[in-house]
Amino acid sequence: MSEFEDPTTTLVRLLQENMHIEKDDSSAANIHISHEWYDRELFKSYDGQITVGLAESRDTKIEMSGRIRRRLGSLRVNVWTTDKPATSDTGRIMRNKMVEEVNRVVRQNQNKPNVTEYNFAGSGYPEGNPQKAFQAGTSQELSPEHGDWTELTSAEYQKVWYSDDVRHSKSHNVNGEYTLMLFCFKIDSREKTVKKIVLAFEGYGTSPLGDGVTIKVWNHTVSAWQNAQTGTSWTDETLTITLTSSLTDFIDGDDGYVWFLARTANPSDGISPAILYCDCVSCTVTVNGITYLDVVSFRDADRVDVKPFIFRTEFILKSWSFEDIGDA
Repeated sequence: MSEFEDPTTTLVRLLQENMHIEKDDSSAANIHISHEWYDRELFKSYDGQITVGLAESRDTKIEMSGRIRRRLGSLRVNVWTTDKPATSDTGRIMRNKMVEEVNRVVRQNQNKPNVTEYNFAGSGYPEGNPQKAFQAGTSQELSPEHGDWTELTSAEYQKVWYSDDVRHSKSHNVNGEYTLMLFCFKIDSREKTVKKIVLAFEGYGTSPLGDGVTIKVWNHTVSAWQNAQTGTSWTDETLTITLTSSLTDFIDGDDGYVWFLARTANPSDGISPAILYCDCVSCTVTVNGITYLDVVSFRDADRVDVKPFIFRTEFILKSWSFEDIGDA
């Protein structure tokens, strides 16, 4: 049975995945986003904090039998900053940037707060983002844990950051062997809250025996690559796999990983190579949770009775979700 994701968890992830703040010296601000409440010690390591909490939740029926119900939520978001030495932005300036970014993220995701796209933007080797990419040349489709996979270098990762026609390519020239890429996505949600996964590969493959790319997703329950989709183009095309059932079979419960394979549709002949080109790859996850989110109001609530001052802005957001509870 699927679970309903806590609205505060949905909102924390939405802000974590989408907020990007640039300081006046052009460096990226380091913002800590979590459930309530703020921790003053975090100011030692972060430029600011954002905390999320539930102010109120109300359940209402929207038809006479009470079978279809709407859950209305009031969410509290607090932005916290302070003046820090040796930084280009004062606490007040950083607070204003964070407030504008919260407004932007909520407005742009108003009708899809429960949808998260995982990709490789900003990823590098070996540190940082838990999303990982690997490559190999072989006659068979290797399992995710196989030792022949080699992780992409930092320069190679940069070529799959965005859909921008700057492609990473892997060439393999052994008779009867394919070129493969493996993509690992770390899903933040509890697997039982997930109701849809869409995996997308943008790129193409070439081979002396025929062009195209085949993509598959790993079923960890039966240890097999499944749900194959194949293209035949020698130029960029986007192939997708959409999963809406038996989702726990494709999310590794121990680590929360989804494994995604792409390979040339045909092998090398030993004279000409099989080459796999990747422009961009993503994993879009929809959870069973709130489907609408908007800003109701926000106000400043600074603390000037402490030194240094704490600059705080409090948002009130509204959310809702619908549930069919069956026969009442």
